[in-house]
Amino acid sequence: MPATFRLIALDHARFDHLFALDDEQLRAIGAERRIADAPTGYPCRVSLEDAAAGDELLLLPFEHQPADSPYRASGPIFVRRGVTRRELPPGDVPPYVTRRLISIRAYDATHRIVAGRVCQGVDVARELACLFDDEAVAYAHLHNAAYGCFSCRVERC
Repeated sequence: MPATFRLIALDHARFDHLFALDDEQLRAIGAERRIADAPTGYPCRVSLEDAAAGDELLLLPFEHQPADSPYRASGPIFVRRGVTRRELPPGDVPPYVTRRLISIRAYDATHRIVAGRVCQGVDVARELACLFDDEAVAYAHLHNAAYGCFSCRVERC
């Protein structure tokens, strides 16, 4: 059975220049420099991997739902220094997702939520396949349910 979805990482080019800013400049845009002190807890939205202890990251605000709809939204994300946008094959759900409790928000072509689910990360592929069986679903967003942070966009294949 062919995969019906693909997880989409953020483009590193949007963030690379921010690593050159000093701490004061980062504060001016609502961002902070962090050093990962554990092997989990710092999920990078560019590599779709947890940062390793010692990795440098930026914690910054990100508008993950910029659409002109009532569901416009933003929130904090981590971006790791020196990584490039990860391209996942259709249907692949990495440990970055499978080890967390995940909220799935499915949107239609007018950027309105048409379905939502909360599930263990190991069940995300099954839930996404079911959601994308509905032709009304144009795309979805994954969020880390515990903290509510945007994880990644999911597109129909």
